Amino acid sequence: MDIPSAHDVSPIDRIALVARHRIVHHEVNVGSPLSVGNGRFCFTADVTGLQTFEDDHGDRTRLAMPLSTMSDWGWHSHPNPDGFTWESFPHTPYESQGRQVGHLYYEAGKSPSEQKPAARWLRSNPHRLHLGKIGLTLKNGKGEPAAMVDLQSIHQDLDLWTGILTSSFQFDGQPVRVITTCNGQWDQLTVSIESPLVADGRLTVAFSFPYGSTEELGNGADWTNPEAHQTKILSQTSQRLDLERTLDADQYWNTIVWESPGQMSAQGRHRFVLSATPGTTRIVFVSSFSPKPSPPVLADFEASLDTTRDLWSTFWSQGGAIDLSGSQDPRWFELERRIVLSQYLTRIQSAGDHPTQESGLTINTWHGKFHLEMYWWHVAHWALWERQDLMAPSMDFFQRILPVARKIAEDQGYPGVRWPKCVGPDGMPSPTYLEAFLLWQQPHPIVLAELCYRADPSPAVLVRYQEIVDQTAKFMAGFATWNGQRGIYEIGPPATDAAEIYYEEAATTKNLNFENAYWHLGLEIAQRWRQRLHLEREPTWDHVLANIPPLAQRDGVYVAGETHTKTWEKGFHWSHPDMLGPLGMMDGAMVDHQVMRRTLTKVMKEWDWPSTWGWDFPEVAMCAARLGDGATAIDALLMPSPKNTYLANGHNWQTDGLCVYLPGNGGLLYAVALMAAGWDGAPNINAPGFPQDGSWKVRWEGLKPAPADYHSPQR
Repeated sequence: MDIPSAHDVSPIDRIALVARHRIVHHEVNVGSPLSVGNGRFCFTADVTGLQTFEDDHGDRTRLAMPLSTMSDWGWHSHPNPDGFTWESFPHTPYESQGRQVGHLYYEAGKSPSEQKPAARWLRSNPHRLHLGKIGLTLKNGKGEPAAMVDLQSIHQDLDLWTGILTSSFQFDGQPVRVITTCNGQWDQLTVSIESPLVADGRLTVAFSFPYGSTEELGNGADWTNPEAHQTKILSQTSQRLDLERTLDADQYWNTIVWESPGQMSAQGRHRFVLSATPGTTRIVFVSSFSPKPSPPVLADFEASLDTTRDLWSTFWSQGGAIDLSGSQDPRWFELERRIVLSQYLTRIQSAGDHPTQESGLTINTWHGKFHLEMYWWHVAHWALWERQDLMAPSMDFFQRILPVARKIAEDQGYPGVRWPKCVGPDGMPSPTYLEAFLLWQQPHPIVLAELCYRADPSPAVLVRYQEIVDQTAKFMAGFATWNGQRGIYEIGPPATDAAEIYYEEAATTKNLNFENAYWHLGLEIAQRWRQRLHLEREPTWDHVLANIPPLAQRDGVYVAGETHTKTWEKGFHWSHPDMLGPLGMMDGAMVDHQVMRRTLTKVMKEWDWPSTWGWDFPEVAMCAARLGDGATAIDALLMPSPKNTYLANGHNWQTDGLCVYLPGNGGLLYAVALMAAGWDGAPNINAPGFPQDGSWKVRWEGLKPAPADYHSPQR
């Protein structure tokens, strides 16, 4: 295998690269608040460096982004007196393989109305929790509280290399300086505040704790039910407060330690205010959140700064890097900005023990649950950037929910395990119109395990993921139905396409191009996995592989699939252009490159781009790159389309309610790694996925090539 290398092999100045894109705000920007985090815990702050003006950030009329404190482990469920469970929810029968198979289906207006309470509870529980609001209380000389418009001389700086957020402003003629960091090892916020306002009590710090919200969108906080939860003082000293939080059957703990002289006072059931001793101009504290009681000693301010600096200097110094600064194309800076900020954002909220929700640990969407069909887009890039250790913890989630996935398959009469779609940490599915029929999450664990193995081809990796790969492949082969008359396997029905355009036709949908190609890739990898473990190839799997029908075409271009050939008719070429996926995120084994080239050209000219999603642009870029069309790849990544917007804080904006979309960030990182380091069998030139006309100078290091056709002689 020829792996292209960078022509300019001098080391990249990574400090300068990252520093070019440090984020600086000089004015209030409610649409781009800044976050600090460690991969499993994240705190999003307004322009004060804390969550002082949370209400302003909840105002959607201002295109605002909510503020929250979220964690990988922080979840809450409302009481369930009726004992709703996904196992007891009425399953709707659909014909599959000549038999009736029950599916967990619910759709408002179509399903029986008596199912609505159970569907609603299962859908919204558990939900991710806003662990606690930490904000300044500011009062002017008349004792009046500050409004956001009262802040002057704003300068907020997120130093990406150190992970330190510094916020400076003036209020009522006095300067305020706030340093905010997240401990690199513990789920602990560390804060230093300096101002003359501290000395006379006009600046204090408030810690407030909400109930869990069942709202589908937002920051996960319900401030309207103070009687529904408890905040218990476990102990309090002159410099420490230990709190026990109880929300129905769920608990977590918060400990606040202040290093500067001060006093903590309770103000209501769930609010505590830290004020400094008169004459003191500084408040320094740490606030630790944990699913278990805090240890007797917490890391102090300086120790926390050290662990934060260590985390980020190590992160930026190791793994991959891409420097575009020598390029002639004026778009280089924006693409490089997106690359750097996407690394930061995925590192602070996509490196925990569970798959992350589409909006990470910044805000809640879909009640904070994660969509397993999006998991590839969140984490696949880690392997190409030589940071696969950040993917490994969430990959173990599949091992933990094997019993759930096995029961889903068993109940439906299939072998192996069938992965659910939208879940919380327990892996339990919930009834929706998509949950039962979406297929493309099934091969993800196999394909991601393969990326882990390519990054670290060791026996330990093979053993670690052997069961996941094997059990997933068993379901995939068992789900495929042999049609003897046609001499092919049919994948579906029932099935829903990845673009979710034809979900109403799930009962008759089969042989979708994206899904069939992904089935092919997943089963071939599973066979290779067996061979590496010195096992024979599974004959049944090979029979499926050999008889998956060719990708469906119409008029010389690819369409959605065998049962959906109207892709290019009016009203059908919208949402995800997933017919490009077989030569985008996939290996291209089933693809005719000439047909795909015509399909790509048609997509670029005719697709309804405002209806697409953030990961579609990297998908198009990867397809174009593999076809040798670097110019189209760049045009796709930087297309001026609404859902390809990257805000000042680096987040991929989609809609007012979905202003954070990490699949876009993760997809971008995978695409540019593929374009820079190439793929198996790529031309042996530098950055084969970029334009080769001299307009782009691409320096890269620490990247791995992406996989290509597993049936090619090179494999």
